[in-house]
Amino acid sequence: MTIQTIPSSTQILVIGGGPAGSYAAAALARDGFRVVLLEATKFPRYHIGESLLPSVRPFLRFIDAEDMVLNHGFTAKPGAAVKLNQYKREGYTDFISLDPTNGAWNVIRSEFDDLLLRHASKCGATVVEEVRVTEMHFKGSGADRPVAASWRTNSGAEGRLDFEYLVDASGRNGIMSTKYLKNRQFNKSLNNTACWGYWEGTRSYMPGTARENAIWIEALDDESGWAWFIPLHDGSTSVGVVMDQGISVCKKKSAREAAGASGFGLQDHYLEEIGRAPGVMKLLGEGRLRNGGRPDAVKATSDFSYSASSYGGDHFRIAGDAGAFIDPFFSSGVHLAFTGGLSAALTIAASIRGSVSEEKATLWHSAKVGASYTRFLLVVLGTYKQMRNQSLPVMSDVDEDNFDRAFDLIRPVIQGTADVGKALTEDELQKTMDFCRHLFAPTDPEMYQAVGTRLDPNLLSPAGPLMTEAEVDRLVDNTDEEAKFVLYEINARKPIHRMYNPTDDFETEVHFGFKAVLQCGRLGLVAAG
Repeated sequence: MTIQTIPSSTQILVIGGGPAGSYAAAALARDGFRVVLLEATKFPRYHIGESLLPSVRPFLRFIDAEDMVLNHGFTAKPGAAVKLNQYKREGYTDFISLDPTNGAWNVIRSEFDDLLLRHASKCGATVVEEVRVTEMHFKGSGADRPVAASWRTNSGAEGRLDFEYLVDASGRNGIMSTKYLKNRQFNKSLNNTACWGYWEGTRSYMPGTARENAIWIEALDDESGWAWFIPLHDGSTSVGVVMDQGISVCKKKSAREAAGASGFGLQDHYLEEIGRAPGVMKLLGEGRLRNGGRPDAVKATSDFSYSASSYGGDHFRIAGDAGAFIDPFFSSGVHLAFTGGLSAALTIAASIRGSVSEEKATLWHSAKVGASYTRFLLVVLGTYKQMRNQSLPVMSDVDEDNFDRAFDLIRPVIQGTADVGKALTEDELQKTMDFCRHLFAPTDPEMYQAVGTRLDPNLLSPAGPLMTEAEVDRLVDNTDEEAKFVLYEINARKPIHRMYNPTDDFETEVHFGFKAVLQCGRLGLVAAG
């Protein structure tokens, strides 16, 4: 239950009740800290970002929320079919073949986010909805340490809440990053726009098989972007298109000029672009657009990707979209929200408990969030490089230290005998993106089985040594394209899949000499042995 009485003070203030804020509040409250969460809207509320990764399950398990989500009835997501080239078959990423409990979900975010917010309240956090933070107050003359927040309710009541620590999970508005720190930077390579709608009566991917209801991702046939097809548990299907903002503007302008007096609106643009994804059109079948013809049938948003130069400071942490957002291609939004929420919680706990200094705790959080963001960024950029067949320089858009942290497993492979300690170069970055794009190689489980009968099993083992594309090419005959695709994909996944288990990732990844302690009641940081 949320409450309407707003305390005058608390130990920890969380701004925002989305996945990052709710997760941080739940984790901190379960560890015995006093937490107040202020949410500007009334839940449940609409939000896009409906497809989840398997990594959310261990995150949810850590705060005892996995069964709650599992039993809600969301559509099970056994994997993802990804078609990046109209001249090759789609690739299929299987979540459940090795572990049936490793599947994810496609969720209606209004319901999913509401579950998490209520769970934070059940864990002991004081949750107050329809309260907007309007201003932060700082200790001293500079914006170094926030100590209080002014708030206003929807009914016009106002007040001030004092706190010792802050978690800014205020979403894209990002009050700390945008209003005070002014440290948000946009990724020029992912200056995209998205439009989407909901369909009824559609088909599903591979019905009657273990892959039924997997999401479908497909590059548009003119290389301008990609489309998604995500089945949901209310019987609808979320179908959207993401493309470069400049290309989208040009397409709309040309279409409006051609249409003349008859006009050309957002829905016309949406339907035209979906037509550039033959696989999506096949899955739509005889389906119909919900509320077709009405202004609210199709939604749109600027899909700019951004990050921050840091994700925390003296007694505050930034988590989720308040700090960074990546193009939705890899369904990384909730994963990164949980990562930021958990990192914020454990570094605040470490600071309060005195196991590390506040300065070290802040640095650890910024490094963790920055590296996690950059890992996904490189996968997404590698995929876009394949879809658009163009160079995507990004070195100027993200802190270079985060590139080094993000792919410490890959860099020695990409560099060969080069000094691992030196800064990443543009050439190495391009090679890394090429390496990452193989995560979505055109394979399927049957291909894996067939290839497994003719190759050394050690080559197919996820625990085997990392191989470069050149090493795979030397090892496998040029005529065996299937074997090459399988090995490309296996090797691309090795460094990526470490992110899927947050317990292993947090407790093994070392930043500034410390690693995480993920035990309820002992949340924090400890010196790496």
